[in-house]
Amino acid sequence: QVQIVESGGGSVQPGESLRLSCEPSGGTNFYFMSWYRQAPGKSRELVARIGRHGGVWYTDAVQGRFTIERNFANNTVALQMNNLKVEDTAVYYCNVGDFYDGGWFGQGTQVTVSS
Repeated sequence: QVQIVESGGGSVQPGESLRLSCEPSGGTNFYFMSWYRQAPGKSRELVARIGRHGGVWYTDAVQGRFTIERNFANNTVALQMNNLKVEDTAVYYCNVGDFYDGGWFGQGTQVTVSS
């Protein structure tokens, strides 16, 4: 059973930065490590993904502002979020697995961006 611990959420003002961290246990070398988010009243969406061989993907809304980083040595993944906007407010979930869909989700960490 894979368990995921997320950290790093919080409340910031527009333009500021946050770094989310994710540490899964019970499994290693997942093919994909990803971050999703769910804003109030909206469906959960994929924000960023990094593959086992280093390939990365970002949703257009965060391209150029967010960076997903994977540490193979300690089996962790991070999401560096710069120039945060009000519309980035959401619960962010770490996801790990070996396929495009499914896998395991963490409990989520709240990110609030407001002035």
